[in-house]
Amino acid sequence: MTQVSRPIQRRALVVCLVLVAGFSALSVRLVRLQWVDRGDAVERSAKASSRTIILPGTRGVIVDCNDEIVARNFPVNDVVADLKHLSDPKVAAWGAAYAEVSATPEWKIADEEERRKMVKVQRMKMLQSTEITGEGIVRLHREHIARVLARPLGMRESELLRALPDRRKGEHVLIQEMHEDVAAPLSDLVRENWIQGLFFRKTLKRWYASSELAAHVVGFVNHEGIGQTGIERVMEARLAGKDGWQKTKVSLQGRLLAPNEGELCPPRGGLHVKLTLDLGLQAIVEEELDAGLEQFIAKQGAVILLDPKTGDILAMASRPTFDLNLRKNINEASFNYAIQAINEPGSVIKIVATSAALDRGLVTPGTMVNCEYGRYRDGKVTVRDDYPKGLISFVDVIKVSNNIGTYKLAKKVGRPAFVEYLKAYGFMKKTGLPLSGEQSGRLADPTNPTNFSRMSYGYASSVTPLQIAMAYGAIANGGNLMKPRIVKEIQANNGMVVESFDPEMVRRVLKERTARQMREALTTVLGPGGTAKLANVPGFEGHGAGKTGTAIKIGPDGKYMHGHYVVSFAGMLPADDPRFVCVVVVDDPLTEEVSRYGGLIAGPIYSKIMERTAAYMSLVPPNPIEPETLTEEEILASAEEN
Repeated sequence: MTQVSRPIQRRALVVCLVLVAGFSALSVRLVRLQWVDRGDAVERSAKASSRTIILPGTRGVIVDCNDEIVARNFPVNDVVADLKHLSDPKVAAWGAAYAEVSATPEWKIADEEERRKMVKVQRMKMLQSTEITGEGIVRLHREHIARVLARPLGMRESELLRALPDRRKGEHVLIQEMHEDVAAPLSDLVRENWIQGLFFRKTLKRWYASSELAAHVVGFVNHEGIGQTGIERVMEARLAGKDGWQKTKVSLQGRLLAPNEGELCPPRGGLHVKLTLDLGLQAIVEEELDAGLEQFIAKQGAVILLDPKTGDILAMASRPTFDLNLRKNINEASFNYAIQAINEPGSVIKIVATSAALDRGLVTPGTMVNCEYGRYRDGKVTVRDDYPKGLISFVDVIKVSNNIGTYKLAKKVGRPAFVEYLKAYGFMKKTGLPLSGEQSGRLADPTNPTNFSRMSYGYASSVTPLQIAMAYGAIANGGNLMKPRIVKEIQANNGMVVESFDPEMVRRVLKERTARQMREALTTVLGPGGTAKLANVPGFEGHGAGKTGTAIKIGPDGKYMHGHYVVSFAGMLPADDPRFVCVVVVDDPLTEEVSRYGGLIAGPIYSKIMERTAAYMSLVPPNPIEPETLTEEEILASAEEN
C-alpha cells in the first residue's frame, strides 16, 4: 500500500476538525432553537405571520338640551406605509412585476387567472435576474406607487416619492383622517394594482356640527381622540370609548389571509353627554354679541344666558373665539372670557350692599338716603359720584346707581356682614361649573376703610361674568344661589339615562321677600330716569329688571387705564317671575359714537338678545308691540336703496 504523506494527513485532519466543529455548532444552534429559545422563536414566527388591526371604540356623542348633535364621530382612514414590506425586494417584486406586464398587449386580452400567472412569472424572472438588483426592484415598485396614487392623492409623483421614507422598519402615516368615501376607492386601486406595503387603518374623527358655536364650552379632542378642553376634557372618562382589536393572518408577501378569522376583542363605545345648552339660543347670543362688539369696536367680551330656577346654562359665549373643526387661531382665542376673565365689576355688584341692607331689615324700599350732592367724606375715606344727588329713596339709589348712597347702605350693614353677603352670593369662590380654568376672583383687604368703600360700589374686588350671572340668578329665583349646570345627563347607546345631574342649590342668600323687593327696585333702572333705558325689551317695557356696570379697566401693569372701560349689564325677564337671566360684558369698547357706559353699550346688546330669546321661547309680551310705521320720505329712501 502506498503510504500517505504526513502533510496530507495533517491537512485531512484539519478539514475533519473544521467539519466537526461546524456541525457541532449547527447542532448546538438547533438544540437551542428547539428547546431553549422555542418560546421566543414561536412568538417571533407568530408576529411575522399575523397583524393586529385596531378596532376603534366610538367616542360618545354630545347633544344639546333638544338632542341636537353638538359633537359626534365619523369614520376616516389613515394611509399607512409598512416600511419593512416597502423595502423588501421579494414583496416589492409583486408590484414591480404587475407594472411591467400590465403594459403589454397580452395583458389586455388575458383573463383574470392568466393575468395572475403573468404577474407570478414576471416576479420570479425579476428575483432571479442578474440584470436588476433588489434595490432596483424596490425602486421600480415605489415608482409604480407614485404613478398610480399621486393624482388620486392630490400630489405630484416626485412629492409622493419623497413622502415614502427610506427606513426599513416600522410604519409611516402618509395621510391622516382620509374620509371613507375617498379611502374606499383608493383601497381598491391599491389592491387592483398589486401595490405592496400600503394599508388603510380605520379610525374615527371628531366632528362638530356647529363648529363656531359654544367653542369654549364644548371643547375639542387631540389627534389621539382625547379631550383637551371644555366638556370634551371634563367628560373624557364618560365619553371615551375603548378600542378593540383583531388579529389576522398575513402572508409572507404581506397579503391579508382569512380576514374574518383570528382572535377578536370587540370595541366598547363611549357614553353620550346631554348638555343644558340650547343651540338655537346659543346662535342668538353669539350673533348679537358679535354684532355688538363690531358696533362698539371691542375685541373681548362674554354673554351668559341662564335659567335662574335651575341654574342651567342655556347659552354661553366668549370672545375672541375659534372654529372647533379648523382651530386656526386656537392660541389667541382659547381664553374663556366668561369664566376666566376677572375684572372689577362696577355698579352691577351694588346688589350686595343694597340687598343686604334690605334683608337685615335696616331699610325699606322707601327709606330716604342722603347722597351728599356728589361728595362725601367719612374720616379718611372720600366717596364721589359724577351725578350729584341729595336726599333720595333706597329705590332711587339703585335706579340712578349712586355710589355715595350705596356706600352708606354698606356701612349700615357693617363690614363683616357685607363681606359675608358678598361671599354668600358666590363671589370670591369658583361656581363649580365643570369647565377647567374657572377663576375664583379676588378681594382687596376689606379691613382697609378705603377698600371697603370702593368694594361696595364696584371696585377693590374682581369677579367673573359667570359669578355675576349666578348672583343675579339668586335675586331672580327668590333668593337661592344655584350651582351652574351645563351637563344634564349621561346616556347609554340605547338612549337609557345612566347618570343624571339634578339642579343643585348652594345656599339661600336672601329672604324671598327681599329678592322680590330687589327685582321691583331693579325694574326702575330700565324706566324713566334710570341708567339702562336702552336695555328695555320691546313688548316687555316695565317688566324687565337689571343693573348697569362701568369700571375703569386695569392694565397689565396693575394700574388703571383711564379712558378704557369694562362695561356690563345684568338683567332678568320678566321681572315678576324671571325665566331668564342674561349678563353681557364688553371689554374695552373704543367707540366714539356713544359714551362708554354699561347702559349705552351692554344694555342694547342685552335688549336684542332678550327680544330674540323671548320670541324663540314663545314668551308672550305683556305689552302690545306697535308695528313700525315709516314716513313717506323713509319709504322712498328705502325704495331707492333697493
